Amino acid sequence: MTGALLNQPRKFWMRWRVRLGYPVAVIYWVLASPTHHWIAMGAALAGFGLIIRGIAAGYLRKDRELATTGPYARTRNPLYLGSAFLAAGFAVASHSWWAGGLVMIYFAVFYYAVMRNEEADLHVRFGAVFDNYAQRVPLFLPSFLGAGYAPASNSGPEQQFSWTQYRRNREYRALIGTIGALAFVWLRMWIRRRCGI
Repeated sequence: MTGALLNQPRKFWMRWRVRLGYPVAVIYWVLASPTHHWIAMGAALAGFGLIIRGIAAGYLRKDRELATTGPYARTRNPLYLGSAFLAAGFAVASHSWWAGGLVMIYFAVFYYAVMRNEEADLHVRFGAVFDNYAQRVPLFLPSFLGAGYAPASNSGPEQQFSWTQYRRNREYRALIGTIGALAFVWLRMWIRRRCGI
């Protein structure tokens, strides 16, 4: 019963994140006025986000164990931190306050809600272990004070980065999607220069 109740808000935010994502992308594309310079700057930011996400994905064993090492020792949501840099990269690449603001508002509203819903699920699944972790590691912005979170010595072998986990989590799709999206931003620049619209 508890699991069913937790799934309701998650389904709502996940469903609307996807449904609104498409019109947001179209409006962003129409409002964008990118140039080579701004696309390059945005791509650099997005690349940094992909690196963060890639490292995090290599530590994440979904539905099997609580990730607390690697980037998870500094922030509870390194994947979404990487996504924030991706969003910021596309905001910069657009060279438009309207397009960039739209992307950042969309990210802030939906991803904060999704993070909170996932936290509730982790609390149910891992109980006091997650609560202790959550008290010591920030939700989103990483903490670089001290050595970071260290799991209890009796919690099993320390998690290490794994390329197998990276592939299992299909994080390579974020790289492919980013390259494709940047190509559409470049197309928008080409159309603006060629047709003036």
